[in-house]
Amino acid sequence: MAYDVDFLVIGAGSGGVRAARIAANHGAKVAVVEDTYLGGTCVNVGCVPKKFLVRAGRYAQDFRDAAGYGWKIGKTGFDWPTLIARKDREIARLNGIYGSLLEGAGVRIVRGHASLMDANRVVIAGGEEISAAKILIATGGQPVLPAIAGIEHAITSDQAFQLANRPERIIILGGGYIAVEFAGIFQGLGAAVTLVHRGELFLRGFDDDIRQHLAREMTKKGVDLRFHTTITALTKISTGIAVQFSDGRMIETDQVMVATGRQPRIDGLGLEKASVVVDDAGRIAVNDQYQTNVPSIYAVGDVIDRMALTPVAIREGHFVADQLFGARVGKALDYNHIATAVFSTPEIATIGLTEQQARADTIRQYQLYRTEFRPMLFTLADRDERALMKLIVAKDSRQVVGAHMIGQDAGEIIQGLAIAVTMGATKEDFDRTMAIHPTIAEEFVTLKTAIDL
Repeated sequence: MAYDVDFLVIGAGSGGVRAARIAANHGAKVAVVEDTYLGGTCVNVGCVPKKFLVRAGRYAQDFRDAAGYGWKIGKTGFDWPTLIARKDREIARLNGIYGSLLEGAGVRIVRGHASLMDANRVVIAGGEEISAAKILIATGGQPVLPAIAGIEHAITSDQAFQLANRPERIIILGGGYIAVEFAGIFQGLGAAVTLVHRGELFLRGFDDDIRQHLAREMTKKGVDLRFHTTITALTKISTGIAVQFSDGRMIETDQVMVATGRQPRIDGLGLEKASVVVDDAGRIAVNDQYQTNVPSIYAVGDVIDRMALTPVAIREGHFVADQLFGARVGKALDYNHIATAVFSTPEIATIGLTEQQARADTIRQYQLYRTEFRPMLFTLADRDERALMKLIVAKDSRQVVGAHMIGQDAGEIIQGLAIAVTMGATKEDFDRTMAIHPTIAEEFVTLKTAIDL
């Protein structure tokens, strides 16, 4: 059967764009369908704009630090509309780059919402039908709104990037990385921030030491942390929003942001028409080749049950394109050594086993190397902020199987360490690495005291 294209990608986010470009470079005839913006969540309402806002929020502390180094800083002020306008300009530029990259590779960009008709055909809103030998679903994720009375008065992180003005008071509901990152952003930009989470502590799955350390540092910065609590109702009033909590208390605020999780963006995709299997969490089921139960349909990124991270989606999309149209790679991605960062204030970065995972392992034994200190940069500035760094080492092989940090430039530091951990470096490899002094990162190669786990 002759098809309109060899490869049809639904979704022009990180994974979809990479898959389309690589497939086209392999000689395939490719089309990409997108109903919103090129670049997906990361470029438009995720990693990229968030990092701009994180940096903006940290300048206030930088100005205060500068006085300790002899700088005379005059009256400062912050203008939210300027930040958002500059952010929007950069995002528009990146959207253009994504379009140019696709068109330069010979990929046809189709604007509109795609819905599957069967295993090889989609229909675009408006009526156009496209047939394809292979189809890739890479539509990403979207925020989840909890069933709370008055939830229509709240925003998600998507809307936070487009607020006309910075709220003076904001309550953030959630305990994941988006919640803690935006708490740091708004606090740094001068808002009074309350973070509400139903659990005992935020960032479930991260190392407990790191989580507790972040809670202490955020509290010192003035963020009001309310654990074991949730919001039961929101009511719009003349002076803002009245927020009712599960403990019976009520607070008035200007804005409520909900960050209680994200779910696969599969509404209206017509998966049932093509008989594509979806699990109980709404994620598309795939094998280790990212193939669904329908042989011609594949899926990558936030719509499947792997890791919802931009670099992961990119690798997955690349893998699929290579498998289908290039040199068959064969071996699937390894999800065991994936570094990640939380751009909280202070910042977190991590790779590998946590202390809790090591303690729970009944087969292997591990050692912990740990240090906590105030970085030299903060001493003249009189900043009351401490860094925490940890290594988890397997006793039998001496291999470093986990590295965790909270502190300035944690993401940049752990990215370098991730190479060593991925390569299987031992604690002795770390020890014989000459330290760069004075740096924060040198602590990772000077740790001496071990604790058996």
